Amino acid sequence: MTEHRETLRGAKRIVVKVGSRVLVQGTGRPDRERLKPLVDEMSRFQHEGREIVFVSSGAIAAGLDALGMETRPKAMPDLQMAAAVGQIRLMSVYDELFGANNCPVGQVLLTHDTLKHRERHLNARNTLLKLLANRIVPIINENDAVSTEEIKFGDNDLLAALVAILVDADALVLLSSTDGLREPDGNGTTRRVSLIKEVDDDVLALVADRQDGVSTGGMGSKLQAAQTAAHNGIPVVIADGRTTGVLARIFEGADEGTLLLPKAGDISKRKRWIAFFNRVEGHLVVDDGAAAALHQGRSLLPVGVAAVTGTFKVGAMVDIRSADGRSLARGLVEYSSEDIDAIKGRRTDGTYGEVIHRDNMVVL
Repeated sequence: MTEHRETLRGAKRIVVKVGSRVLVQGTGRPDRERLKPLVDEMSRFQHEGREIVFVSSGAIAAGLDALGMETRPKAMPDLQMAAAVGQIRLMSVYDELFGANNCPVGQVLLTHDTLKHRERHLNARNTLLKLLANRIVPIINENDAVSTEEIKFGDNDLLAALVAILVDADALVLLSSTDGLREPDGNGTTRRVSLIKEVDDDVLALVADRQDGVSTGGMGSKLQAAQTAAHNGIPVVIADGRTTGVLARIFEGADEGTLLLPKAGDISKRKRWIAFFNRVEGHLVVDDGAAAALHQGRSLLPVGVAAVTGTFKVGAMVDIRSADGRSLARGLVEYSSEDIDAIKGRRTDGTYGEVIHRDNMVVL
């Protein structure tokens, strides 16, 4: 056991995300033989006093099987229909398997728009915390039956990371059909990467994702999601969900899967919402003087803006970048992209206010 793995032993609130390749058979039918040991482990953790939040993939895949569709369709209404049918199938299986362990469950369907809207964001957090306080396992999925962009661009790895941040989790586990990130060992084969301190270009270069007709995510999405959680102080383990006892070994401190270390630092819950729950709609390039001012905790003024990219309205989330393309900060704009483009580079003389107020900004 390593020092880094030892910290996982004390994790009390745990978010577990399980991918479609683990949850369902090749046809899309829920795989009870794989689900049962995972559910048994999560139930045992719950009875031991830990708190489990379960993020489940597989709704669309299960729906495709029920509808007799052999491949994942491209038309959005077909995907939404499959999700509506598949959610019932999955929850029926979970209710049965968790119920056999005397462990009550509750379903929570989320969309990115839910978590982006501040009031609904807080309501979702309160609901999840209430379920946990009453020893109920929340089972979470994207609301694919009514969402559109989430199906086309989203994945449950990111959803799991956002949920982990939302509930102040002590750890996030992403279970897939691989034992973690792998790297060449020099003999024509690969070995598991046990520890990652930062998801940088060298780490991303190791990714070799594949796509199939069942799942939408891959190692790249897992690493990006893991980085999001880790930057909020949450350790993340990517491991093989098909291996019996995998959760027990992870939280006993064993060298299982790939561990991404959490980052130090603490920001307010509101600024977490700003930085991680809002999708970027454009970006602003700033000069060196503005970049220095941001790191001193100041607001972004029109005079410091050199360029505007994207079309967005007042209140949109944008990235703030340096002239060489580095991401410096993220924040909610006080002007539309058209207005910012018109006033960029101008000195504030009382006519124009901040482009982004420091209270609505997170320096990265």
